[in-house]
Amino acid sequence: MPASVIVGLQWGDEGKGKTTDFLAEQVSTVVRYQGGDNAGHTIVIGDDTFKLHLVPSGVLYGHITPIIGPGVVVNPATLIREFDGLISRGIDISKVRVSHAAHLILPHHVALDKARESALAGDKVGTTQRGIGPAYADKAFRTGLRTGDLLKPDLFAEKLTKRIKENNAVIKELGEKPLSPKEVVDECLAAGQILAPFITNTVVFLHGALAAKNSNMLFEGAQGTFLDIDHGTYPYVTSSNTTSGGACTGSGVPPNRIDHVMGVLKAYTTRVGEGPFPTEDAD
Repeated sequence: MPASVIVGLQWGDEGKGKTTDFLAEQVSTVVRYQGGDNAGHTIVIGDDTFKLHLVPSGVLYGHITPIIGPGVVVNPATLIREFDGLISRGIDISKVRVSHAAHLILPHHVALDKARESALAGDKVGTTQRGIGPAYADKAFRTGLRTGDLLKPDLFAEKLTKRIKENNAVIKELGEKPLSPKEVVDECLAAGQILAPFITNTVVFLHGALAAKNSNMLFEGAQGTFLDIDHGTYPYVTSSNTTSGGACTGSGVPPNRIDHVMGVLKAYTTRVGEGPFPTEDAD
């Protein structure tokens, strides 16, 4: 089956969501493979405007299975708000699938993100302060919690309590108010009950879809090439691989199954956050 990747060729905001929506009628699966709710795709259909941050753009089509892959970091509260917003507007979300291996953005990640940016003062990186970087950092530290952990409430509560207590020391040192472990755990367990029906092994699903006849797959990139953690304008970048290679690592689909890569750009350049433009002196 044909599998195509859509990537932004600048710093994001190139119109990837619109491009995905334009091509969505021809595919059966749309996959988000990196980033978190720091990415926003705006889609206009008639008089309706939809702003999506975690749910793949294909959710607006009934024949599409939208996939949130293991390379995405998921804020449960954000995802539930998106679900509620879509449901209130008559959009069916029952086909959405969330990888059991996708790491969670938790309240202490958001608190750390905000505290660290504030402490940097004039040297800010320009993060969206949504906890993306700290969540990916925990993933690299091998201390992160994943969506699949939500399916084991007792073990999840134990692990999260430990993580909050550890991070509260840093949060307090940065001059912010420590979090209540019990309040955070209760909030996350409640979110887990709502999200449980959507959590699955998406790699198995995608390989099944690759084997199916008359089936097309679209990978929806977030942010843009110049924000790639390895190939972008470091340190003024995001915390994931926004280039086409990220589609493979963030979904579990091998590169030899990718048929096309489409880059989206606009005639002028904008960027969110801090960092120099190509014509500016980085120093």
